[in-house]
Amino acid sequence: MRKLFKGIYSIIDRLLILPISRTIYYLQKSLKKSNPVLDKLLNSKRFIIFLSLLFAVVLFILTDNKVISLMESEAEIISGVPVIVKYNEEAYVVEGVPKTVDITIKGRKSDIYLAKQLGEYEVVLDLTDYTASDSTYKIYFSYSKSIDSLTYKLDPSYVSVMIKNKVSQVTSLSYDLLNIDKLDPKLSVKNVVLNKNEVVVKGSETELDKIATVKALIDLEKETFTEAGTYDMSDIKLVAYDNTGTILDNIEIVPNTISASITLESYSAVVPLKIQTNGNLIAGKAIASIAINNSPEYSLSIYGDKSEIDAITSIPVTIDIDGYGKESSKTYNVVLSKPNGVRQMSTKSVTVTVTFGNEEQKTIEIQDITHRNIKSGLTANLISNQNISVQVKGVSSVINDITAKDISAYVDLEGLTAGEHEVEVKIENNNPMVNYVVSGTVKINIQ
Repeated sequence: MRKLFKGIYSIIDRLLILPISRTIYYLQKSLKKSNPVLDKLLNSKRFIIFLSLLFAVVLFILTDNKVISLMESEAEIISGVPVIVKYNEEAYVVEGVPKTVDITIKGRKSDIYLAKQLGEYEVVLDLTDYTASDSTYKIYFSYSKSIDSLTYKLDPSYVSVMIKNKVSQVTSLSYDLLNIDKLDPKLSVKNVVLNKNEVVVKGSETELDKIATVKALIDLEKETFTEAGTYDMSDIKLVAYDNTGTILDNIEIVPNTISASITLESYSAVVPLKIQTNGNLIAGKAIASIAINNSPEYSLSIYGDKSEIDAITSIPVTIDIDGYGKESSKTYNVVLSKPNGVRQMSTKSVTVTVTFGNEEQKTIEIQDITHRNIKSGLTANLISNQNISVQVKGVSSVINDITAKDISAYVDLEGLTAGEHEVEVKIENNNPMVNYVVSGTVKINIQ
């Protein structure tokens, strides 16, 4: 180790120390010959002290005046600084003022860091000395500087604002239900009572003319809405909309919030599933039975608004039977689709089991035929009593009990005018296990 360090010292001495020492020696020797006075001064302690002081003073002045920067400078943008507008809010409406501005600060890193820590940014637009006018005012923002050594720049530095006289009027109040999809699916809104039906809106005449409606925004996303009952809500926000549904920001609403009473109900009804089929079985086969969840008759509960639920008489379920019939049965796993207005169903899927049998047929004579879709102001009558033959197809256990009273026959008079018409007879079939074939027509007299 001793030999190693001696070797390293020998290399440093030969390559670094010796060349520098020689340079200094020859420089000092040349100064003694050419300028003995300068050599004498450089060897004086007093002169060296004064020279060092002079260099220190010069360096301080240059640094203080930012001729020399001992620390790196940079710039940073402070975004979204709120704008404070000072004006007579009772008398005027101000348009064209941005809500926020950006401030660019430039200087030393340490000063920027300090300014960010202080966070004292206040941008003011002072309009206290301005009155309403038909033309715009060009006004510069004023702002405070938390650190004087930094350079501040606003974007934008000024705005063109319009000052208008404030007017007011009374308008009716309605409501919107927000987040209704977040409400418990078994609950629905039965009634809403606002504590006010009218509010005062203030703004410029131009803005007031844009108002299409003022609404209270009732938010139904609350943990307290867990069961049916009446709930009191306060601090409900009010907003004004134009006829495109855009919120008008330059409208003042008095009061700006209201309270309301909301009644929730859990309304339900029990409705059956109605099986519908697509396609045709193979020749000679018919549906012998249909079971839903192993039951020949199956119903479920649906929840929603009363007006919507009361209009629903059944839930349609469609199965594809095309090409089937060779096998004795077919099982379907069906995902139920919620009809419009239904918020929740007691089950989301069912199992449908269909059995097949040999098709048989019989003929039934019918006379009762109704008409549909006749134009307003017209009446229709059969020209004479006409019997119509209907072929009923299905397995014997199904069609044996069908009589003429079970068959709903009709003629469609869509688009027909006064006069005599020969019209095809149709059968309304709600039974997927039966097929009806009608080959006849009837004569109808429309007056």
